[in-house]
Amino acid sequence: MTKYFERILYGGDYNPEQWPQDVWQEDMRIFKNAAINSATINVFAWSKLQPSENEYDFSELDAIVAMLEKEHYDIILATSTAAIPAWLFKKYPEVARTTYEGLHNKFASRHNFCPNSLIYQKYAKALTEKIVARYASNKHVKCWHINNEYNGICYCDNCEKAFRVWLKEKYQILDALNEAWYMDFWSHRIYDWDEIVVPNARAEGVHKTNPYFAGISLDYQRFNSDSLLNLFKMERDIVRASGSKAPITTNLMGTYKGLDYFKWAKEMDIVSWDSYPAYDTPWYEVAMSHDLMRGLKDQSFMLMEQTPSQQNYQQYNALKRPGQLRAQSYQTLAHGADSILYFQLRRSKGAAEKFHGAVIEHGGRDNTRVLREVSQIGQELRELGDGFVGASIQAEAGILFDWESYWGLEYTSGPTKDLYYVPQIKYYYKQFYERNVPVNFISTETDFSRYKVVVAPVFYMVKEGMKEKLEAYVKAGGILVTTFMSGLVDQSDNVHLGGYPGPLKDLAGIWVEEIDALAKDTQNQLQFSDGTKSSGRLLCDLIHLEGAESLADYTTDFYQGMPAITRNQFGKGSVYYLGTQLEEGGLGKVLQLIFDEVAIEPIIKEPSALEITKRVINEDAYFFLLNFTEEKVAVPKEFIGLTDLISNQPISSESKLAKYEVMIVKK
Repeated sequence: MTKYFERILYGGDYNPEQWPQDVWQEDMRIFKNAAINSATINVFAWSKLQPSENEYDFSELDAIVAMLEKEHYDIILATSTAAIPAWLFKKYPEVARTTYEGLHNKFASRHNFCPNSLIYQKYAKALTEKIVARYASNKHVKCWHINNEYNGICYCDNCEKAFRVWLKEKYQILDALNEAWYMDFWSHRIYDWDEIVVPNARAEGVHKTNPYFAGISLDYQRFNSDSLLNLFKMERDIVRASGSKAPITTNLMGTYKGLDYFKWAKEMDIVSWDSYPAYDTPWYEVAMSHDLMRGLKDQSFMLMEQTPSQQNYQQYNALKRPGQLRAQSYQTLAHGADSILYFQLRRSKGAAEKFHGAVIEHGGRDNTRVLREVSQIGQELRELGDGFVGASIQAEAGILFDWESYWGLEYTSGPTKDLYYVPQIKYYYKQFYERNVPVNFISTETDFSRYKVVVAPVFYMVKEGMKEKLEAYVKAGGILVTTFMSGLVDQSDNVHLGGYPGPLKDLAGIWVEEIDALAKDTQNQLQFSDGTKSSGRLLCDLIHLEGAESLADYTTDFYQGMPAITRNQFGKGSVYYLGTQLEEGGLGKVLQLIFDEVAIEPIIKEPSALEITKRVINEDAYFFLLNFTEEKVAVPKEFIGLTDLISNQPISSESKLAKYEVMIVKK
């Protein structure tokens, strides 16, 4: 258990530098009534802190910090390095990024810095050093927020040179690089490091999503993730050198494709992230993103941003319905968060996010529907106290989320344009969610022995050492579940020879001869050995048994009678292989077989339409009950006689939760 905060942080992004000081005092009054106890400041203020190359001005930030100190706020202090000032672009235009199309940017937007620009690094480092020197000893600074939402990619000359250095460190010799990238294809062999170019629209990456040489693009993704991570580490190390004990974070973005978040999480004290579901995002997908962020370090996390009302950048920016914000906030806590923070506390009056929701709207009133709900949540959190801060979620099953398989699978040309990595992960997660079975997201480096079941959908890229790790896990009694498009390539996207699924072939006890792609809205029929019928879509593996047993066979097309779903005993454990994307009922049947085999139980035995999660700390268990259905749902019997911590009322046999209602029960 890691407990970084003394209370649940409740507040959000606050930008008083956009407003005159008389507005600040009104903000403090409204925030106090809403039980807000923290503020994230200085996220985008570089141009005010440093008006020119040799001039710094901290007077306004000093005043903001002093005001928050007076109000006894917990401060999340950002380093303000995500958006760079105009003077820096003007004097040093090389700090800007170059696009995939080869266009060198001018001053605009944010995240427009080249991660490998020594000029950017110099001035970002200098600014961070001054901020840290000034505020590191401030006892109100409870967390350091480095940069903001790292993202994007640069293809400039600086990056090209740095990419060559990165490659030389990785491969040492060009023969190894040529073999990894399979450069004898189309006679592309490299004879000098300076012949390597970035994979943009003017080079081998002319097809951005399906490059000619996926190995190059894969390495460039790794390189870019590392380049941005090095910037984070540069600023983090400055904070650590100051002696500050406050945890250090940067806000991640769920299943964002561009950065290997498991690698990033190793360098962060606590994971934080920004949750912005659309109006029609299923609640299980929101829960999945929280669980993924928690899984990055297998500890509680921070919600750094959510909107209190509506967003402004989606196609349909619907208002949150009454009760929805409250339910969404408690769902976040239920899945492991120790903070509920908003973007933003006061709505901007201009520029790109002027219609993005806020605690205080453009009207400036303190009697709005949104503020009433924000205040209700704040009062409830204050009453709940710090009991479950730092509490963990215990799970016996893990879902493997592998960013490199994510990249490699989606760079692949074929077998179908409809195959994407994250939807496959969601499809399996939903089965756990609907059963109220807790599950952790894990990486290839996780100790699998902690889990009875490891689910690895579309585990496309199996790198060196993974075959042995999985075999040891299963041999010792673990259950591995994997699927089509698994075990196909190595870390350079070169196919494992000897038949599909490559290194997983012996484990699964099968050989996949061919892969059939089904057109959209078409499916193949199959039948389980007990006579149950189901269907599969997207892809169909043509499977030969080599030790495994068939659980279900195809019943249509020329490969009818061939296995579709298999199980192979391997040592004390077993491997389930799903050769097609089963419809939900069929997938549920397979997973239930697995749950029964290893005795994985839901959080409570009684079936319920409620979302039920459990956080554990010391000897205490906190159960979160949330209703995301349209109907009233009875509270499960095992909670009768206990007390709802939010309302402080006893739970009876008549207790029901309406849509968006929440209970927290301590055992």
